[in-house]
Amino acid sequence: MPDGRSRPIEEAWAAMTSLVFENRDTWRRRVAAEVDMPFSRVRVLRRLMSGSLTMTELASAAAMDAPATTVCVNDLEKRGYVQRTVEADRRSKRVTVTDDGRAVMERVGDISDPPPPSLQHLSTEDAAHLHRILARAVSPVGADGVRDRS
Repeated sequence: MPDGRSRPIEEAWAAMTSLVFENRDTWRRRVAAEVDMPFSRVRVLRRLMSGSLTMTELASAAAMDAPATTVCVNDLEKRGYVQRTVEADRRSKRVTVTDDGRAVMERVGDISDPPPPSLQHLSTEDAAHLHRILARAVSPVGADGVRDRS
């Protein structure tokens, strides 16, 4: 901000990201051990769960550079979790998750990720209020810029 003060929403965002970044490592390590592969592979599979992507789209979605994405996809393909196909124009490759890859992601979804102690101590009322706020923040926004309230 020009006057050097931060807005409450910026402070809330900083607190949320700090809370998540500082408390997800244990879960990520459990996931990597359970599926016997680096967590970066899980991140790539997660991006593919909603549909196939070109290698370029996948790199962007996973916030990885092209060489790292290729290494991940090569490994996932070797494990049978993704399939790569050449596009009709032969200039790009499309990556699709396989049934085995979906099964891995189902296992990942079954791994518990309990909230950190700082959140476990919230009152039921505060937890419900926090949930309502976050649910509104993640609800889809339509083309008209209005959030879906359904």
